[in-house]
Amino acid sequence: MNAILRAWNEADEAAAMDAMLACCGSQRWAKAMIAARPLANVEKLSEAADQVWSTMEEPDWMEAFACHPRIGGRQAKHAPPKSAAWSAQEQSSTAQAAERVLAELAAGNALYEECYGFTYIVCATGKTAEEMLAILQRRLASSREAELREAAEQQRQIMQIRLGKWLIE
Repeated sequence: MNAILRAWNEADEAAAMDAMLACCGSQRWAKAMIAARPLANVEKLSEAADQVWSTMEEPDWMEAFACHPRIGGRQAKHAPPKSAAWSAQEQSSTAQAAERVLAELAAGNALYEECYGFTYIVCATGKTAEEMLAILQRRLASSREAELREAAEQQRQIMQIRLGKWLIE
């Protein structure tokens, strides 16, 4: 068994909660993950994370979304330090983006939030700023319901990547 997973299985609730909230900012998701302990291996952790996420609803999604900075932004509203550091790493391609792209991302983020009422969420890992901008522009044509589901799926992907990062630290 992975040493970090083993330690998390045995950790007190506060420490276990901190670890899960860094991976996904939904309190209800993190509490359900803690309640699922002990998890036998990394595969079971991943499966439990997806299963629990599938039971979440709009308020849980919104809470998780609020822990992400805008794409091209630097600060999330309610992110734990580890989550903020991972966000910066995941969005690192924006540091090399052209000013025009950053300006279009900023305008698109504002329009997205006006249309849908939440932060644009995209799994930024491995994507350029230009790719994230194109995805944003495409998603602005979606209905709110479709976009909410897409953002929840992007959050699920981010959560799985972060669980992987957490397990190797």
